[in-house]
Amino acid sequence: MKNYKKIIILSGGFSEEADVSRTTSAEIEKTLNVNGTDIILIDPVEFDSYSEMTSKIKELKPDIVFNGLHGAEGEDGRIQSLLALENIPFTGSAQRASAISMDKYISGILANYVEIKLPKRRLIYKGFEYDYESIIKNVGFPMVIKPNDSGSSVGISIINKESGLEESLKHAFKYSGKAIIEQFIDGRELTVTILGNEALPVVEIIPNNGWYNYKNKYTKGKTIYEVPAKLNIYEATTIQRQALDVFNLFGCEIYGRVDFRYDGKDFYFLEVNTLPGMTQLSLTPMAAKEAGISFKELLFKIIELSLNR
Repeated sequence: MKNYKKIIILSGGFSEEADVSRTTSAEIEKTLNVNGTDIILIDPVEFDSYSEMTSKIKELKPDIVFNGLHGAEGEDGRIQSLLALENIPFTGSAQRASAISMDKYISGILANYVEIKLPKRRLIYKGFEYDYESIIKNVGFPMVIKPNDSGSSVGISIINKESGLEESLKHAFKYSGKAIIEQFIDGRELTVTILGNEALPVVEIIPNNGWYNYKNKYTKGKTIYEVPAKLNIYEATTIQRQALDVFNLFGCEIYGRVDFRYDGKDFYFLEVNTLPGMTQLSLTPMAAKEAGISFKELLFKIIELSLNR
């Protein structure tokens, strides 16, 4: 592995996923802090503007910025645009792919373009009136209500009757001006990490109770992970191919994670995560480990791919 003199890690930020970002960044810092590398954590909240932050990064002259942010501002292309404009190398996908992936509704349209199935769904704008009876008739129960551009299962509700719709939309609108009403696909939750141009082993997510909400996602012992997922060769290669198709179609680079639901017949696309978590419970390090890639090797591979994009 190449030695780097200085690496900046972006950590925290303004989104509802700031705490998860800090945990991710702490794991990255601990692992990269080898062979005398100077590791500097920078939190956007400590600056008066992004311009001030990028000026500070330029002043420090890092070999690369490892983007450990999650959620809005960190994953939607804005940070990527600023760093690219200043010719500062950074990890992960560039601005366009990041913006596409963050928008769940638009990314779903694109995934469907390459013949990957989607749950029935409808985009709802805050403050507009809709014929909810018609939407319910089309989508059916149970249904998922979620913000259009958020992550870590923040703002998501799963409801079984009409009486929960209004409150669930209010909850989603706390995190975005747009929400999606989506058919709940009964079945298995599967995810595929892409590293470079390779799909890593499929991970199945099995919460002990309920669904994969924020608590089950970040509390040790709340969820069981099958790595690799118990799929036959045809199923595994199909979902890996679909994940790669979506990843490449969006213009994503370096690494990312593509999430699906599987009803036993078809895989249904949910979203692409361009900055997957890097905590001890995170799915991408699990998939890498199954592929024989240690956490340290994974991080240095991400850096190497990013510097040579």
